[in-house]
Amino acid sequence: MLTVDGLTKRFGRVTALDGVAFDVAPGEIVGFLGPNGAGKTTAMRAIMGLITLDAGTVTWHGRPVGPDVRLRFGYMPAERGMYQRMKVREHLVYYATMCGLRDGAGPAADGWLDRLGLADRADDVVQTLSSGNQQRVQLALALINAPDLLVLDEPFSGLDPIAVETLSDVLRQQVARGAALLLSSHQLDLVAHVCSSVVIVDRGRVVLRGDVAAIRAASPTRYVDIEFTVPTDFTPPPDGRPDTPVAPPTVDPDRRRHRIPVPADADPGALIARARATGPVLSYAFAPPDLSEVFLTAVGRPAHGDGDAPAGDADG
Repeated sequence: MLTVDGLTKRFGRVTALDGVAFDVAPGEIVGFLGPNGAGKTTAMRAIMGLITLDAGTVTWHGRPVGPDVRLRFGYMPAERGMYQRMKVREHLVYYATMCGLRDGAGPAADGWLDRLGLADRADDVVQTLSSGNQQRVQLALALINAPDLLVLDEPFSGLDPIAVETLSDVLRQQVARGAALLLSSHQLDLVAHVCSSVVIVDRGRVVLRGDVAAIRAASPTRYVDIEFTVPTDFTPPPDGRPDTPVAPPTVDPDRRRHRIPVPADADPGALIARARATGPVLSYAFAPPDLSEVFLTAVGRPAHGDGDAPAGDADG
């Protein structure tokens, strides 16, 4: 498996990585999450040997990651690194050849062009493609050599919903054949959809890691989601009741959907009965926090934006 241990990297007075450690096993998709400045892209660059660490090690199946091992890795940076004036198929064949495919470069390129819906763009120059299609080409470059490890930085950026679903299927197929996959994204709903576990970093340190379902289940909070058929002013019970909210409820502007945080051991039945007595209920649910709420609890600030490194080391 991929093992990073004690990764430390400083840029002047800024510590981008401070003892970061985690594993990614074959057949596993790990979401690598953090707010801006957390050090995600710096860590990914360290894995790919693009920066020199101040301390720490990166190993693959217990071996130091050198050029021979890295030939079996696929990397998709957040900032596109393609040759803008090359034709799409030519670009893929060039990368495949550099990865050692030689006679298999053409078939590999054609296979990924077809799989990612780019066959009709094979002879287009990269710089003429839309942002979404350039993102697909970048993904094809990362996949061209059927890598043992995939390191993907914001792979869903700029993709429409159809392309997102295609990419999700591709990632699952890569894991099914035994690849290990480390994926960074600010789109936490997509991370929850495709990742089995997550590593959350903040200010260069790992603050939470583990199985997604287990992390959600371990939260001391549960949420009662109630949707009314008409706008309704619903007042949860006062203090002292078992179903008293642990924080102010969230109410959508149309006053139909109400999200109420309660203790994990609360019985939602009384709260739902109170809602039914208030107005006509369309649906209700009782569940642990979603991944975005777990994230906010772990880091204490929003998970949106671009880049996460100090000046001089663009970290997207």
